[in-house]
Amino acid sequence: MVAARHRVFAAGLYDPIVAAVAAECAGARVVVDAGGGPGQYLAAALDAADQAVGISLDLSKFCARSAAKRHPRGFSVIADLWSGLPVRDGAADVVLSIFAPRNAAETARVLKPGGRWIIVTPEPGHLAEIVEPMHMLLVGEGKGQRLAAEVADDFDDVAVRPVRSSVALDEPMLVDIAAMGPAGFHRTREQLAESAATVVADGPVRATLDVTMTTARRR
Repeated sequence: MVAARHRVFAAGLYDPIVAAVAAECAGARVVVDAGGGPGQYLAAALDAADQAVGISLDLSKFCARSAAKRHPRGFSVIADLWSGLPVRDGAADVVLSIFAPRNAAETARVLKPGGRWIIVTPEPGHLAEIVEPMHMLLVGEGKGQRLAAEVADDFDDVAVRPVRSSVALDEPMLVDIAAMGPAGFHRTREQLAESAATVVADGPVRATLDVTMTTARRR
């Protein structure tokens, strides 16, 4: 999964999302990436906030090792987000939740008053062209309502921004995008390659990036 994510990001396929997240982090001094994965989003945030330090939190030791190497001002902690964020009260200017589980109470605790919670969630149209043939998970209904309920108690000035783009995918990229998520745990790379070969039988396929970036300020 980590290697697949590195290849997808190196190819620039998620650049519009990375750029949107990084732009929201300008001026921050402490950035916490809750569920940071291999660290691409945190590294981009630290490039945009040139005085900041960054903490990537992830349950996977493989992701944590990767994230620790991504940026000289970033480091990693192996942590279960549901057990609490190992960060002091009010220490963070920004918390990132990018395609990751969200612990609203802990996020509110570690953010300074006025600090930003930046959340990226997939829309139903995200990668819709390849979800079924690559046996990827569908986006569940009601995510927007759940997110609104999560931020209601401790956050305001909620801004919602769609981020949409289109990418061309050949067979290796199709396999890697599927391997980035749960499909990579449930199917072998050979099985993913067989599905990808069918999808691109007539050439590379275009798929839609369709996510929502929500920025909420700590009350």
